[in-house]
Amino acid sequence: MDATTFMRAPQFFFTSESVTEGHPDKICDQVSDAILDELLAQDPMSRVACETATTTGLIVVLGEVTTKGYVEVQDIVRKVVSDIGYTRGKFGFDAETCGIIVALHGQSPDIAQGVDVALEVRDDQASREAEIEKVGAGDQGMVFGFACNETDEFMPLTISLAHQLTRRLAKVRKTGEVGYLRPDGKSQVTVEYSHGKPVRVDTVLISTQHDPNVDNERIHKDVIELVIKPVIPEGMLDENTKIFINPTGRFVTGGPMGDSGLTGRKIIVDTYGGVARHGGGAFSGKDSTKVDRSAAYAARYVAKNIVAAGLAERFELQVSYAIGVSKPLSISFETFGTAKVSDEKLLELINKHFDLRPGAIIRDLDLRRPIYRQTAAYGHFGRADIDLPWERTDKAELLRAESGL
Repeated sequence: MDATTFMRAPQFFFTSESVTEGHPDKICDQVSDAILDELLAQDPMSRVACETATTTGLIVVLGEVTTKGYVEVQDIVRKVVSDIGYTRGKFGFDAETCGIIVALHGQSPDIAQGVDVALEVRDDQASREAEIEKVGAGDQGMVFGFACNETDEFMPLTISLAHQLTRRLAKVRKTGEVGYLRPDGKSQVTVEYSHGKPVRVDTVLISTQHDPNVDNERIHKDVIELVIKPVIPEGMLDENTKIFINPTGRFVTGGPMGDSGLTGRKIIVDTYGGVARHGGGAFSGKDSTKVDRSAAYAARYVAKNIVAAGLAERFELQVSYAIGVSKPLSISFETFGTAKVSDEKLLELINKHFDLRPGAIIRDLDLRRPIYRQTAAYGHFGRADIDLPWERTDKAELLRAESGL
């Protein structure tokens, strides 16, 4: 479906998914970001590219780190796994007894050279004192940012509901309200759209790990009453909504015992649920010099402020970078036929009010802080439950005032 057809189509369906913090891939994301946070707490200039993998009874931490700090990686791993809820062997994974292998080493000096002093600064020694120009992109690549007016948090309704369901699933497990649940789980939500607007929830799918002694009928009843109904807005469920709960009939073996996990393998869950395009770079375990993360956050910041200002109902921004170069190579955007001002005016406002060089992004969004573990489950965007600088709409009023609307 092309950009303008989306807004004209009389009916179509779209689906997004989410996973709980106990999903094997999400365990890995949280471990990687917990290590990053601890290093940033000790040394804000830490360079971190930390990957994590897990399988039955084992977690492997590997990657490149340059830092003045020191962390006990095994202690961090065990705390994260324990916080998630894998505290007993019968759950399929145990924080106290799982094996841990650590293989972290120093960052490549070739990459560091390009990041420490951007290409433009090396060519112009007189500009060395300009701090922003010192930071080149940590790698080549392109990123996307997106926002729309479907929800209060300017996110697609499908991914917003999917995340709310998995967060609710984790909450009723941790509070003991549904005590037979275990940490692994997934949700999936299909929404029916009419002329680009969500009108009803067509399908809800939840798969949740559980105690082997509980029957499917009880799981079905509890999940509907205590998870689905408190989350899905009134009026969006109807007699034709299809609900699937543990459709295989059994989900006892879960977590790393049921499937291996890897950092960065849930990039669509982390972003916009497939509604927007993705540059391919994962977030977790990467410090802010990696534009896969920081520039994706900045692109979301731009898009959200554009939509919050009322300049478009849907907005997707692409930014591209070269390793060691501070200025973006290209900026492009799509408004899906919803813009209230011209493309020329939108580009003018973006260039005037948003500095998309890596050093400026780090400065403006204050990214050299230990704020990342909290993003490693339930999405990096649209998070009303935590204060994330790229989710602020502090430029919306200014953009609207200067737009000519």
